[in-house]
Amino acid sequence: MEVSIVSRELIKPSSEAHHLKPYNLCLFDQLIPDTFVSVILFYPNNKLNIIIHDDHHDHLSKTITQLKKSLSETLTLYYPLSGRTKNNLYVDDFSTGVIFIEAKVKCQMSEFFQQRKNESQNLLVPFQPFCKEKTWPPLPPLAFQINLFSCGGIALGISMCHKNADAATLSNFLKSWTAFFTHSPHNIIKPDLSSPSLHFPSETNEFLENYTSLMDRMWFGEGDYVTKSFVFRSKSIETLKQKAKSERVPNPSRNEAISCLIWKHAMAASWAVFGSPKPSIAGQAVNMRPRMKPKLDGAVGNFFWWALAAFDPDEYSIESCDDDVELSDLAVQMHDATSGFFSGDFIDQVMSGNKEGVSEILNQLEYMCAIELAEPDFIMFTSWKGYFSGVDFGFGKPLSVGSIGKVGPAFRNLVILVDADDLYGKGSVEVFITLKAKEMALLESDQTFGSYI
Repeated sequence: MEVSIVSRELIKPSSEAHHLKPYNLCLFDQLIPDTFVSVILFYPNNKLNIIIHDDHHDHLSKTITQLKKSLSETLTLYYPLSGRTKNNLYVDDFSTGVIFIEAKVKCQMSEFFQQRKNESQNLLVPFQPFCKEKTWPPLPPLAFQINLFSCGGIALGISMCHKNADAATLSNFLKSWTAFFTHSPHNIIKPDLSSPSLHFPSETNEFLENYTSLMDRMWFGEGDYVTKSFVFRSKSIETLKQKAKSERVPNPSRNEAISCLIWKHAMAASWAVFGSPKPSIAGQAVNMRPRMKPKLDGAVGNFFWWALAAFDPDEYSIESCDDDVELSDLAVQMHDATSGFFSGDFIDQVMSGNKEGVSEILNQLEYMCAIELAEPDFIMFTSWKGYFSGVDFGFGKPLSVGSIGKVGPAFRNLVILVDADDLYGKGSVEVFITLKAKEMALLESDQTFGSYI
């Protein structure tokens, strides 16, 4: 697949932003390393109605012009995403703008899906995902790439700096962009720019030094990491839910069922490479916005935290790499971690924010430091359900939502679950898994795991 860049420019807010005060990062923003996440939204030509001839590009030209104009209007509303981060404390220079690239793809979109390799997805986004980025010069929080396929289909490639935003923030931004594009002001999602730093104020870098180092180690580790995508269709998901159920978890969710299967078989691959069983930690990204009192659905930045589930093979008499782990046991651990996250004193203190909330988060960081000493495997899970599948610029919802291509040489185990109804059938989920190359090879050759794909 050949991708050629046609143009590159900076899109700035439609209104002057010089007078605005610096935007303070919240504690969660400060803890996350500078690294880019990629999202790709695929819109086939049958929704765009673009005629592909050299002398009939008026429709396309007008579409791109309107995309730039409406993006500029959206940045005026979400101005922190148009600035640059300074000293891991605040965002300033809001008139700097975001990167906007136009590219041509010498390939039919249908051919891309038939032959897709994850590495090829990197050609459709401005930055390689999950690399350890330099903090200077300051990076743009967002960058966009409009990819025009030979058939007339468009893929919107997005690189989001995780220091400045999470999936929920990007989702709200994109939905507001579509509202400006389609002249639908009632669909604009007004950003909440004050709550994150109000509830979880930033700390000095000296105070955070140990914790930012911890988070850096949790996000990155030297190794030959690769990413592969796997599709779970509804029938397989229902089977997994039955296998994951137990008295304590009588109705596991589809995400729990899929995540536990991946955790189980990724753990088995790791044990085989390591030579013996070892403890494993599965972290689930939890969006805190709907749990706050009152809800803070429009909060900008990183407003999530990890619910950690632990599996110690000694507690289950697992003595050999060949010993099987019950899916239902993992489901209990994962379910308890999530439900425990939202119950008792922890949730009351964290969701109240302020000093008590910050103190409780720091206690969690100390806990992470303690469990890190046991050198467990870490595997992190995040679900994008509902975030990007509804991003409609007026020519329909995306046929598919793509994610990670080839990650940087230093990364950690990560699993991203994405809705895949339109491309693979109702109830389908596409999963992007990043593991070390040896472990990925074992996972791909695992016949039990493969029977659910």
